[in-house]
Amino acid sequence: MWEKGADRKGGSVTAERVEAEEMGIYMNRGNDSFARARKSRIYVDKTGLIEYTNGVVDTEQCHICNSRPRRFGKSMTAGMLAAYYMKGCDSRELFEGLEIAGKPSFEEHLNQYDVIHLDMAYLLVQNKSAVDTVAFMQKCVIDELRVIYPGILTDEDQALPFALSKINDAAGARFVIIIDEWDAIFRECETDKQGQQEYVRLLRGLFKGEQSKDFVVLAYITGILPIKRYNSESALNNFREFTMLNPKGLSEYIGFTEEEVRSLCETYNMDFQETARWYDGYSFRKLKHVYNPNSVVNAMLDGEYDSYWSNTVSYGSLKEYICLNFEGLRDLVIQMFAGARCTVDINTFQNDMTSFKSRDDVLTALIHLGYLAYDADTREAYVPNEEVRAAFERAVRDTGWDPVVQAIRDSDSLLRATWNRDEDAVAEGIDKVHMGNTSILQYNNENALSCVITLAYYNAANEYTLIREMPSGKGYADIVFLPRRYSTKPALVVELKYDQSAESAVAQIKDRRYPEALREYQGNILLVGISYNKEDKKHECTIEEWDKG
Repeated sequence: MWEKGADRKGGSVTAERVEAEEMGIYMNRGNDSFARARKSRIYVDKTGLIEYTNGVVDTEQCHICNSRPRRFGKSMTAGMLAAYYMKGCDSRELFEGLEIAGKPSFEEHLNQYDVIHLDMAYLLVQNKSAVDTVAFMQKCVIDELRVIYPGILTDEDQALPFALSKINDAAGARFVIIIDEWDAIFRECETDKQGQQEYVRLLRGLFKGEQSKDFVVLAYITGILPIKRYNSESALNNFREFTMLNPKGLSEYIGFTEEEVRSLCETYNMDFQETARWYDGYSFRKLKHVYNPNSVVNAMLDGEYDSYWSNTVSYGSLKEYICLNFEGLRDLVIQMFAGARCTVDINTFQNDMTSFKSRDDVLTALIHLGYLAYDADTREAYVPNEEVRAAFERAVRDTGWDPVVQAIRDSDSLLRATWNRDEDAVAEGIDKVHMGNTSILQYNNENALSCVITLAYYNAANEYTLIREMPSGKGYADIVFLPRRYSTKPALVVELKYDQSAESAVAQIKDRRYPEALREYQGNILLVGISYNKEDKKHECTIEEWDKG
């Protein structure tokens, strides 16, 4: 029996918690989700996150928002946390052998709390509007609370924060609240401002204020977007946010690390370098290599590389933003598609899909969606990997940007001309790419030239790994095309010159001994010098075979 407490109307109740024979849908729903993950052919241990959340339970830091792109393991992580904290089930066996099981805090919090576990995307599908969703969710949870804690709530109790407060007063109950796809209302109901406001009001009732501290010991919400901002103020400013811009100490817990991917590649006999080319590229301050977990798992299970992740509903956003060409956005995106990086001001984004005031806001949204990666040290955005590059290629084709599409089509011919050492054909091919895309790729230095070359040789990615600024000999080679495993194609060491001769580019390659780094390569190595003359607006090309002797 729980101790007696006074209800909100001044009467007294004797509150007895009832252990329902069946789990609820939203309250204490059981550990089946995590059990399914554990039984999967591939399971990567991310229970180290629980050690972090245990450290903030019932503290001022107990509110966590962990946002990542689609299919980055957010839902699996939410299910793991629910299985660990939830009363009404015994999850000890599920965590045997995992990292958390060896931590001192494991026993302290295992299956000790009532857990409210909500999937807002699922709830939104069941209702016609955001307002209906908010009302429906509260009713469902309160109905289940009435079963678990009979005699406390009345028919008039319709607000979830108030209901939890009453139960806490009467029975001393404390709750873990987990909300998956917390931002679905902001993403799917973009223009429903009333519904969004109702939702924010509910969240503030659950998580802000002194009363919520009594009944919430841990709040974990996850989605694609960070918490909605109004001007510069967060709607829930008591939450610690871990995002694609700055995941802080939680970077390793959603997404795969390089060590984890290496281990999977060994187990499934997959090429690590090719896996990295397809699915790596996300980089954080505390973790320089983060892989898309869904794509890596599918590649391992299928034994082949493909765009597993890019065919999501967010793909429509990518096309829409490119078509808008907001402040020249399309041109900028195509530059990144061609290998460039772009400085981004991430501080003005309001964390929704409609309040765009600048191209920086759109680029920041694409970072949160996973279509761009972000280097926090340089404050630059870039296309992270082959999988995303393929999504951009589709978007470019779908939006009808003909000069870019033509450049992609012509890239095979340009590559063959390079292998055949047809210098004139290479120069003419690059001229064509540049002239067709002058509005996008404006020349002013060798970096701009590098973008043109990347676009011109776009399909080389099928045969080569492209390495920029490769350390070699007495300096850095501008671009190295390194043949993929088992390839018989020649390696290409490319040096670019702006307003200098192509011959001087090749001379620099030989003088600074750039090919030395490729000495172990058994095939031929071609030295490719490409230059651009700003006076006649023409490219030149010189190609020589490197004498390894």
